[in-house]
Amino acid sequence: MLSRELLPIPMTPGGRLDINSGVARMSGKIWATLWKNDLRSPSTAVLIVHPASNFIGHYALEELAARGVAAVGLATRYVGNDSALIMENCLLDIGAAIRHLRELGYQRVVLVGNSGGGGLAALYQAQAENPTITHTPAGDPVDLAGTGLIPADKIVMAMAHPGRAVVYTEGLDPAITDEQRPFDRDASLDMFDPANGPAYGEEFVERYRLAQIDRNRRITAWASEQIEALRGYVRESAGEKVAPDDLPFVVHGTAADPRFLDLTLDPSDRRAGTLWGSPWAANFRPASLGHLTSLRSWLSQWSYDHSRANAYVALPEVQAPVMVIYGSADCAAFPSHARTMYEAVAHDRRELVEIKGADHYFQGRPDLARIMCDHIAEWSK
Repeated sequence: MLSRELLPIPMTPGGRLDINSGVARMSGKIWATLWKNDLRSPSTAVLIVHPASNFIGHYALEELAARGVAAVGLATRYVGNDSALIMENCLLDIGAAIRHLRELGYQRVVLVGNSGGGGLAALYQAQAENPTITHTPAGDPVDLAGTGLIPADKIVMAMAHPGRAVVYTEGLDPAITDEQRPFDRDASLDMFDPANGPAYGEEFVERYRLAQIDRNRRITAWASEQIEALRGYVRESAGEKVAPDDLPFVVHGTAADPRFLDLTLDPSDRRAGTLWGSPWAANFRPASLGHLTSLRSWLSQWSYDHSRANAYVALPEVQAPVMVIYGSADCAAFPSHARTMYEAVAHDRRELVEIKGADHYFQGRPDLARIMCDHIAEWSK
């Protein structure tokens, strides 16, 4: 018989005020849902993570619990709001969850990074095995070594891309040259201009990819300059001198990956389009990826050069076994993402699994979601 339990997990302080809700801050807790089969008394917990998505109701939890493991969906302190998200604090949240599961008596923990959780899970495992990070990219202290992160026994990249900064840059619209005027566009770098495609030529794609990185780096340089400039805005308040340490800003054009329209690029079984509908509309739609951020969050979460949650970089440092699962019809995590993550693992305790016909969320195909759960449950043994 399956049962569900809400887990209150003590939250490790992050050192800065980056959560709007006073209720959430003062509770000192993050939350997770645990599903298990009470007739089996599982000794292994499978923990599914993402930086900001609410995985308390994750579609795989019941299916995994039915296969004999305890299945846990985590909500980090940034659940539902990634505008001020600091990836290093998400590591603290995963560490707190794994510690809590150990204290509950689970002998083994398998860490599953789903979707945008892939880069985060890889970074967590690398830092738990060998902690090196002492500060965020903005320079704020974060003592991962002193926190005592507990490594997972195995990790899974499930329908995952390598990290938010990587996939964000792959979708960053290089036709935008003025950050305040998204519709004043450089036609030579506009994937939505019919003169360029689809299909897109090799020379165009090469220029396009370099221009995407250049735009990311321009925003990064600007954000770093603004953080430094804020130190000069000192005012006296309640008898002490204070200065703002962060600012929000808007980024337009974040769903402009040529693969969304040209199926010959990174070929797979996917349909043209994005997770948020038409690429042109999704490119500007607030609900799509990373339009509102803060200076410090940009460096930690979206910066191509500074964000550490990059599975391509973290996985070579991971000693634990690694499974990479991808769907052949996924329009968000592409086959090249999966293969490159698999190849990044530096040992032979690894496995690459393709689920034929599966899109990012297994829409209309619960049978394929069950196949993923079969693989994860078997891998967890």
